[in-house]
Amino acid sequence: MTELFDARLSVDDRPMTPAQLTAAMAEADILVPTVTDRIDAGLIARAGARLKLIANFGNGVDNIDLHAAHDRHITVTNTPNVLTDDTADMTMALILAVPRRLAEGARLLESAQWTGWSPTSMLGHRISGKRLGIVGMGRIGSAVARRARGFGLAVHYHNRRAAHPDLEAELQATYWPSLDRMLGQVDILSINCPRTPATFHLLSRHRLGLLPPHAYIVNTSRGEVIDELALADLLEQGRIAGAGLDVFEHEPAVDPRLLNRPNTVLLPHMSSATIESRHEMGEKVVVNIKTFVDGHTPPDRVLEMMF
Repeated sequence: MTELFDARLSVDDRPMTPAQLTAAMAEADILVPTVTDRIDAGLIARAGARLKLIANFGNGVDNIDLHAAHDRHITVTNTPNVLTDDTADMTMALILAVPRRLAEGARLLESAQWTGWSPTSMLGHRISGKRLGIVGMGRIGSAVARRARGFGLAVHYHNRRAAHPDLEAELQATYWPSLDRMLGQVDILSINCPRTPATFHLLSRHRLGLLPPHAYIVNTSRGEVIDELALADLLEQGRIAGAGLDVFEHEPAVDPRLLNRPNTVLLPHMSSATIESRHEMGEKVVVNIKTFVDGHTPPDRVLEMMF
């Protein structure tokens, strides 16, 4: 970026403050935020007339008020198709880790209280033959389904519309038009839908209560998709068997009741944290900016229809 443009870099590896963002947006032609930089309507309203592109360093754009950007004729781009495999890998890792109690076993060793193998020690559940419900059969959901089939899971999914018949046939996936009905039939639930106004608390207290008590829930999407308070309550009450979470509703804060539970595996929003993904994300940002500066439509423009 510094070779191509007059770039000013934030090198602290943490979100910019609202004051820093306001100052940057007042004078910049192009802003490159990360997914933790909140670009709300107020900030966009105070942006300088020169700001014409917000090139997000990330796939999700829930950190940007797209309506406000559109009203100011500011183009928004993202970095899609980069995080799919990394996120699907981590999703599968959590699907394995929670039923097999991997984190709990590691903590037992660290506590120096393990006394050796015994027939009933650390019993978990096999995942082969279980029913996996996927919420959101997009690129990441489909990649999760492919991995799940290799582990013998039966794939069920809910989406706004059914997947292409060829994809359904490949994955041997069962489509549920009703999310509520699917929830009562799955053993493991994976959240892989984007965070939008329509998916905020999609997994509400009511819907979480529809899961069978033996079911596990895994989330590598966005924390706001799940009512985290309700999830902690149901885990405490034994009405959900366990949870594997890489994202949280009020990041970086985490409900202490989730932290202290033996049947949770919690990660610090690291599903996309591979060196390869960060390089590819950066390359996409540069291509989007260069294309825009050259007077063309950026390849990863977030269209109005996505609002």
